[in-house]
Amino acid sequence: MKSYCLSLLMLCQLGWLPGMAQKKNAVSPALVKIESGRIQGVISRTTGIRSYKGIPYAQAPVGNLRWKAPQPEKTWDTILKADHFGPRAMQGNIFGDMGFRSDGMSEDCLYLNVWAPANPGKQQLPVLVYFYGGGMVAGDGSETRYDGESMARKGIVSLTVNYRLGVFGLLAHPELSKEAAYHTSGNYTLLDQQAALAWVKKNIAAFGGDPNRVTIAGESAGSISVSALMASPLSKGLMHGAIGESGAMINPTMAPISKEEAEQNGVAMANVLGASSLEALRAIPAEELLRKASGPGVPHMACNVDGYVLPKKPVDIYAAGEQAHIPLLVGWNSTEVPYRALLWKDDPTTENYVKKITELYPKNTDEVLQLYPGGTEQQVIASATDLASDRFIVYSTWKWADLHKMTRQPVYRYIFSHPRPDMVPKMGNAQAGLAGGVIKTSAPQPKQPDPVKGAPHAAEIEYAMGNLQYNQVYAWTKADYAVSNTMLNYFANFVKTGNPNGPGLPKWEQDGTQNSQYMNIDVQSSMKKETTKARYIFLDKMYKEN
Repeated sequence: MKSYCLSLLMLCQLGWLPGMAQKKNAVSPALVKIESGRIQGVISRTTGIRSYKGIPYAQAPVGNLRWKAPQPEKTWDTILKADHFGPRAMQGNIFGDMGFRSDGMSEDCLYLNVWAPANPGKQQLPVLVYFYGGGMVAGDGSETRYDGESMARKGIVSLTVNYRLGVFGLLAHPELSKEAAYHTSGNYTLLDQQAALAWVKKNIAAFGGDPNRVTIAGESAGSISVSALMASPLSKGLMHGAIGESGAMINPTMAPISKEEAEQNGVAMANVLGASSLEALRAIPAEELLRKASGPGVPHMACNVDGYVLPKKPVDIYAAGEQAHIPLLVGWNSTEVPYRALLWKDDPTTENYVKKITELYPKNTDEVLQLYPGGTEQQVIASATDLASDRFIVYSTWKWADLHKMTRQPVYRYIFSHPRPDMVPKMGNAQAGLAGGVIKTSAPQPKQPDPVKGAPHAAEIEYAMGNLQYNQVYAWTKADYAVSNTMLNYFANFVKTGNPNGPGLPKWEQDGTQNSQYMNIDVQSSMKKETTKARYIFLDKMYKEN
């Protein structure tokens, strides 16, 4: 009996050995291999979503690579632990609504992050690549409002991308143009984004994504970037759908300047920095360069029509139908900026309003007052809000959509009008900033006239990406989560099919060339007929004359 039991024990042990060896040598479901090497991600214990943070998609743009097009990432032999976000790009502390999870700040910033469904299966999944906002001077892919887990739970491989900002991403200079193989300079911000899309094309299949079903998206400067990427010949074939939330690279919204002006500004910048050569410019420490480039008397930095990334102004590329012919979901918020952005410290009286309109439009005062009437204080607040928002970002977004409709590709337009709830009590004397940020004050502020009820700039991001839970500033309600569920599903459906419609959602009709219409996204979302086109036609005339 003893011998039998011993034999049975040995057999059991031998039976366990293969299982033990298999477990020891098993490949982790979060381990992937891309062209550059192996990457170990993290699996969420609650959702099973796989995340891969801080993946380099290009070499660090430092030293001699500062102000050069991004270079292909180097390979690695060990397993890259992709369990934390990479550094954010060099930037000032500009916007109050940005919360970073990044590994500090560095000129070495060309990293991206991937969220992939728990069980992708054999079928390749649609891909969403999201570019953050921040005026091309701030922002980061680690911000919670852009987190890709909610999209991944919808069966989408979701990415956020870091790119160079400010002087690091936009500086042009004759000497930089001379040394570049493509004979121009600047636009490194857009080149970084295109490099990230090229990385996606090569590598996303390893995460379960379909390289031929990539939707690019972004808000504010991210949306402006999307409009430029659609216009650039360098990124054609790298995207198959686009989402733009508030903004296009069309005058007056961050329109590109000429190559000549950009290079002149670069020379002026070098003079301010006291650098007489590229070697001297590249030798300036990143922190010092950021500080001095943000100081007084510094020339304007912007994307430029370089003949390479942007052969022409985006508005001209769209007018000629030379942009990427892909489905577009695009829109803006109902109250992008408040009336104070137009009147500033002046009270919202009819007298002050007429004075401001006369100052801004001396030859068209009567026409503007018909389009944006101001007979009462309430009317002044509403019209000043509309005009400030149109001049800031609404007109350019409308123009983008209006021109893209001519390609006969689907255009789905929205206005997000759901107001945020009140801030939580612990925020104290905090109040909303001009463009969606939060201003924290130490003392109570005098009561201001009630703003127009609606959604300010950037308010829709958490709703669209399904990330309300990360924002602890506002006391979210069931209604807010319902709106978020609607918008998240619209966006997810569009990423999957190029059409936002799906079960349980109000039907979203395309924006036609004859029947201008949009989806009003609120607690009760519904289609609305365009009633403000005359305003955009007027502004169109104004901006063409300038």
